[in-house]
Amino acid sequence: MAKKIVRDMNVESKKVLIRVDFNVPMKDGVITDDNRIVQALPTIKDVVARKGKVILFSHLGRVKTEEDKAGKSLAPVAKSLSEKLGQEVLFVPYTRGKELEKAINKLKDGEVLMFENTRFEDVVGKKESKNDPELGKYWASLGDVFVNDAFGTAHRSHASNVGIAANIAEVAAGYLLEKEIKFIGGVVEAPERPFIAILGGAKVGDKIGVIENLLKIADKVLIGGGMSYTFFKQQGYEIGTSICENDKLDLAKELLEKADGKLVLPVDLRVTKEFSNDSEIRIASFDDIQPDEMGLDTGPQTLKNYGEILKDAKTVLWNGPVGVFEFSNFAGGTIGICETLANLENATTIIGGGDSAAAAISLGFADKFTHISTGGGASLEYLEGKVLPGLACVDEV
Repeated sequence: MAKKIVRDMNVESKKVLIRVDFNVPMKDGVITDDNRIVQALPTIKDVVARKGKVILFSHLGRVKTEEDKAGKSLAPVAKSLSEKLGQEVLFVPYTRGKELEKAINKLKDGEVLMFENTRFEDVVGKKESKNDPELGKYWASLGDVFVNDAFGTAHRSHASNVGIAANIAEVAAGYLLEKEIKFIGGVVEAPERPFIAILGGAKVGDKIGVIENLLKIADKVLIGGGMSYTFFKQQGYEIGTSICENDKLDLAKELLEKADGKLVLPVDLRVTKEFSNDSEIRIASFDDIQPDEMGLDTGPQTLKNYGEILKDAKTVLWNGPVGVFEFSNFAGGTIGICETLANLENATTIIGGGDSAAAAISLGFADKFTHISTGGGASLEYLEGKVLPGLACVDEV
């Protein structure tokens, strides 16, 4: 069923609760990547333009103790958002109470308020993360309608999404959540073909469900990154000191059997003897890794092979870097995938969040993809075909 979107909501003069995902990286109080703030702007600007009273809230990091609160305030985010919106964002350093209620009740049409990190409620009894009924009911009482635009937490049943939704009259998805439903959900439900998936990252175990589901719906699944070596070892090849999940070898065998030729592995790799950017590099075929070598990147022939498979693709989903892209000398594979996808014509290209999104952004390819998901874990669970509580709680139309 189609979901209600914020554009379908009458927001004029209403107190509009908007759950955003402002879980941004910060160093010494300075935001180092504002992508999640930027992605939330369309929803916020729309409600402001239609004279809604905007009440924003988000989590930031993990908070379990009073000490964990240090450096986790959303105050710097409110300041950054003010600059991007071109208007004041009133920051209230509380998650509940009279001061917050008073500030909300004073809001005029088109004004914006942000309250403190929702995870501060986890210090005593994990009230946010465990979806405390009283907390969800309280937060719902602060507004008239609720907009969920936080895909990054859509796979979790928290007080700030499911809890509020259960206690308020009207729930819609924001424009960012709508994009995630369109692109990530579209991949799962009805991708335009040929549909090629690229899966990287270190561990097969993290992506078992994703691989199994994609083998059902993709035309090819291209494997890269650290998980490759678990597949190689299962087939009896020497992998040296490369990363490997020895407890997942039977699983790797099972996946290869299920794949029926759909699952494609690298044929060559960049190998070295030390986990260092400055160590000597050798290009080795997958059956020529020496006992004292480790693979840290995808090789040139593999990139060429994958390029041939990808050239006619109409839909491409990429989740997980295909090498240690943080080391410049071992970023070639990930850069190669970025370049290949950036140059595809008439194709929908999607990055499924997490490290692959970070790689594409840091390597300067952010504008070259159709969609970069803002949710790592949420993207993976969506791709597995799981029901996401943060999407399920949105009203249907």
